[in-house]
Amino acid sequence: MKVVAITGYKPNELGIFDQKHPGIRVLKAAYRERMIRLIEDRGTEWFITSASPGCEIWACEVILELKEDYPDIRLGILLPFLEQEARWKEPVQAQYLSILEQADFVEAISQKPYTDPSQLRNKTEFMIQKSQGLLSVFDEEHGGSAKFLVERARMEMEQSDYQLFLITQDDLSWLEQELQYNDQSGSEEDV
Repeated sequence: MKVVAITGYKPNELGIFDQKHPGIRVLKAAYRERMIRLIEDRGTEWFITSASPGCEIWACEVILELKEDYPDIRLGILLPFLEQEARWKEPVQAQYLSILEQADFVEAISQKPYTDPSQLRNKTEFMIQKSQGLLSVFDEEHGGSAKFLVERARMEMEQSDYQLFLITQDDLSWLEQELQYNDQSGSEEDV
């Protein structure tokens, strides 16, 4: 599996309104764990995403960190349209632009700014066609923005050997407990 698409929720869908929210650490740890398995067990070379705020940007940060240990992996940013960041808050724009500068490939699927929802549908289709699998934080009961790519990936699975890798609420809860345990263990050792 050479190319894996990445999606997930936007910050407001997760109740995250601050870049210091502790949930971001858990989400990034979950992406890191799954990405390492995809690299080591399935030979993933490219991770592609649209780098929208929230899970996608956090996943991009993880990929850039993983390049230290896995220098052959690549990050591709496939923008749904030009100037997608135009209405985002300045700190998110800065985070996004930093990621674009470090990405291995950046291209807009639609070569014009936002005009209508068909650009987002085209992005979904393009991401599925250019990948062999999808990695996403996803809760079946709360579809949110991730649902469009996840549903399309499921349709693709019925027609091909496309694969879907979901990070569930149970995965996140378990990982949060593990991180808290490790934090407590580490602080006890420091005494």
